[in-house]
Amino acid sequence: MDTLKVRDAKDVEEVVRAAIANEQPLEIIGHGSKRSIGHAMATNAVLDLSALNAVTSYEPNELIVTLQAGAPLADVLSLIDAKNQQFAFEPVNTAPLLGTPASGTIGGMIAAGLAGPRRIRAGGARDHLLGAHAVSGFGDSFKTGGKVVKNVTGYDLCKLLAGSWGTLSVMTEVTLKVMPKPEAERTLLLRGLDDAAANKAMTAALGSPFDVSGAAHLPYQAFRAKPEGLGDLAGEGEALTVLRLEGITASAAHRAGSLRELLAPFGTATLIEDAASAALWATIRDVLPFAASGALGAWPVWRIVCPPASGAALGTQLTRETGGDVLYDWGGGLIWAALPPKGDAHEPAVRACANAVGGHATLIRAAEDVRREVDVFHPQAPGIAALSERVRASFDPKTVLNRGRLTRGAVA
Repeated sequence: MDTLKVRDAKDVEEVVRAAIANEQPLEIIGHGSKRSIGHAMATNAVLDLSALNAVTSYEPNELIVTLQAGAPLADVLSLIDAKNQQFAFEPVNTAPLLGTPASGTIGGMIAAGLAGPRRIRAGGARDHLLGAHAVSGFGDSFKTGGKVVKNVTGYDLCKLLAGSWGTLSVMTEVTLKVMPKPEAERTLLLRGLDDAAANKAMTAALGSPFDVSGAAHLPYQAFRAKPEGLGDLAGEGEALTVLRLEGITASAAHRAGSLRELLAPFGTATLIEDAASAALWATIRDVLPFAASGALGAWPVWRIVCPPASGAALGTQLTRETGGDVLYDWGGGLIWAALPPKGDAHEPAVRACANAVGGHATLIRAAEDVRREVDVFHPQAPGIAALSERVRASFDPKTVLNRGRLTRGAVA
């Protein structure tokens, strides 16, 4: 395997142009922490961006940071944390789930577009991406967006790059919005609710005026692996329904009291604060109950997005049909499902459940032989698939960038 380690955007242009001339597609990596998500790519050439790792500029007072795509995510999080700031969309650390080193990069974070529990309030990665420099599949550099929220004219192309898994262009530099960290964090816990009751409780909380920034439900089966971050919260063998409030201390405490009253019909809510709350939400964000090192480490894991009101019924049906476990995030709109090992990763059951409610499912963790046999990403309706292909071809007509990653069999 040829690994082409670039030093700057000019190098990237030259590598992509050579790939076009030689009809040799490229696999794009930062540190390769998410290489096992998606289909095997049709290439023996790797474009390595890990040397593009500088922080170009950080302006805490302006709430923006500009970074090269290979900048290690952990280092960037430490940098902005030192200024009491954060990425509000809570980027998911896929390392525990995939069993890889925690070595993700900023480019990988944007390309994957995986956001955590605060997405229900703060939006996803794409909503915090202000601008990008990238090299298209034509071998040309381009710039999209800028350094302020309103600095967008014409097409907001950087939104397309988020979640594109490196199939549209090679990002070399991105500008992201950061936000102040909340002064206080309070999480209400309800115990022993079944999935349907939990769905109703989360819906009530999210429909309230109390500005809930996280709503999740962990059925009692999810605790069989005794995941880190839950401490003694999981010690009673009961399901946990958790609701997060953030802000200045007085406000968070007041809203927690009001929300507890609202939720009284579902049971008496208990409260955890700050560090304990943060650990719990990191456990949910990174799906630690299904970690590769845990009891379910050999099970395939699906990420299913659906209307929140349909979440409980979908999860219940899927666990009944497969014998698997589920976690509910975003008020039930995001379901993580770990299903018993099977050659097709239970794809027919997962797709049927998702399609029935207008949702979609992505196979995040599975062995390579399984990923060869099933569609990792949800098959698109013909019209959307045709539109997606036109967009992709307008960026990369020769399909030199991450060829075959998104679509099974698209490796010709």
